[in-house]
Amino acid sequence: MKENLKAMASYYKPYMGIFLADTFFAFLGAAVALVIPLVVRYITSEVIYLPQSEAMPMIIRLGIVMLVLVAVQFYSNYFIGNYGHVMGAKIEYDMRAKIFAHYQKLSFSFYDDQKVGQLMSRITSDLFDISELMHHGPENVIICGIKIIGSLVILAAISPLLTLAAFSLIPLMLIYALVFNVKMKRAFKKNRERIADINSQIEDNLSGIRVVKSFANEEIEMDKFRTGNDGFLESKKRSYSYMGGYHAGITAFTTMITIVVLIFGSFGIMKAFVSVTDLVTFLLYINVFTEPVKTFIDFTEQFQNGYTGFERFQEIMHIHPDIEDCPGAVALKDVRGDIEFDHVSFHYQDHEEMVLGDICLKADAGTYMALVGPSGVGKTTLCSLIPRFYEVSSGTIRIDGRDIRDIQLKSLRDHIGIVQQDVYLFVGTVFDNIRYGRPDATREEVIQAAKNANAHEFIMGLPNGYDTDIGQRGIKLSGGQKQRLSIARVFLKNPPILIFDEATSALDNESERVVQDSLEKLAKNRTTFVIAHRLTTIRNAEKILVLTDRGIEESGTHAELMERKGVYRALYTLN
Repeated sequence: MKENLKAMASYYKPYMGIFLADTFFAFLGAAVALVIPLVVRYITSEVIYLPQSEAMPMIIRLGIVMLVLVAVQFYSNYFIGNYGHVMGAKIEYDMRAKIFAHYQKLSFSFYDDQKVGQLMSRITSDLFDISELMHHGPENVIICGIKIIGSLVILAAISPLLTLAAFSLIPLMLIYALVFNVKMKRAFKKNRERIADINSQIEDNLSGIRVVKSFANEEIEMDKFRTGNDGFLESKKRSYSYMGGYHAGITAFTTMITIVVLIFGSFGIMKAFVSVTDLVTFLLYINVFTEPVKTFIDFTEQFQNGYTGFERFQEIMHIHPDIEDCPGAVALKDVRGDIEFDHVSFHYQDHEEMVLGDICLKADAGTYMALVGPSGVGKTTLCSLIPRFYEVSSGTIRIDGRDIRDIQLKSLRDHIGIVQQDVYLFVGTVFDNIRYGRPDATREEVIQAAKNANAHEFIMGLPNGYDTDIGQRGIKLSGGQKQRLSIARVFLKNPPILIFDEATSALDNESERVVQDSLEKLAKNRTTFVIAHRLTTIRNAEKILVLTDRGIEESGTHAELMERKGVYRALYTLN
């Protein structure tokens, strides 16, 4: 906990000026709350007994003083409510930027085990609660501290015995608060986990809403959601049970303090060791004292929310990317595109079973190489090792003779273009999605890339041409159109190395022909790896590798492999 609090405090550093001002005005507002009852005591104990000619001017002057104090208190509260919240929002902004940047660094292996909804909850609701704690936490501690300590000092100066009676219940109240704090912390952490699960389920449902409706499975989805929602409700009930006990207990303690003071003070008046004025002052200060207690109640709830959110934030920030630039990594220059797999093996982090074992292959610059084989033998995984989406478990992959682990990640991936079967298009226009391949490209370059990808004609037929909004994930486009946009994106990037991952397998025959023509145009004079489902599309490949669970079992041209009458011929015949 100490390390987390220290890390949390570090986010104040850029805003120390506002933080100190916020602290100062919190102190000032609390001091005013302590001074006003003293002015009331002075009026009731001294001023009202003066001659009228002296009392009236004094009351007016003291009234003006109290109005000034109210104005000071007003501005103090305004500063805290306005600039203090802005400081909290800026801290939230910094933390959101930091965790989002961290998300960008994490590799595929991290996202393989994560749910998008849970990751989203850490960057939205968690951070809001953290910022509220970062803003209100220090000022609440200051306000509570000053009011409680100030009240104690002032009341002790007025009547030590009455003060002892007033504060006699404090130790019991603190023990009570501590017990419920521990229970609430556990409950709030569970709430965080449950709401993250619900967010993940909602995201999954909305992303696949067309599949849901196509199978008319709305009721099944409602049942799945109901299960998660019921779990969250039960978790909330438990936390509110603890919170209710906390609030009820603290409220009861503060009321009992007032009762003790009233009874003990009344007894003191009868015995003549407490004056009526002192009892009135005490009752006023009890309000000043109980107010920070109630604030403390809110603060403890806020602390549980904010701190558990920060713990979850730190959990993500402490996950180090398993693929990073090694010391001394260099940028690729003048890339030819020679690629070599030297005894490469790979298995996923949580599995000992090898996905790829002892793979050796070499692709000279400009080679058009196809990968075929049954599903699940690691074709996509093999190609994913080239841009280091995953790290090899053993062996070496080289580009132009250089180990890819000695190349800067950004530079490596800048020189590799990937066209996948599952095309991802971002919300925005056709133009925005093509230019994603090279964000500094001109409009003319974007249009030329679209022409090269055989996409210009259908784009010009859209309502607003290149400025047409294509909807979430390009929902307004056909499969072939989306694929051609993804190819245009790679044309614009203009990389020397290409990977086509079953880029035409989900298309109809007509769309496949158009897209295949675009792919062949794109692959010209580039080192190209093609993962093929339809073997007819790779008959002209310079080299075909047949991958099985035993590794690369066959290699050669289409004609050579057909003559061999082995695995490839069997696959081709089935096709």
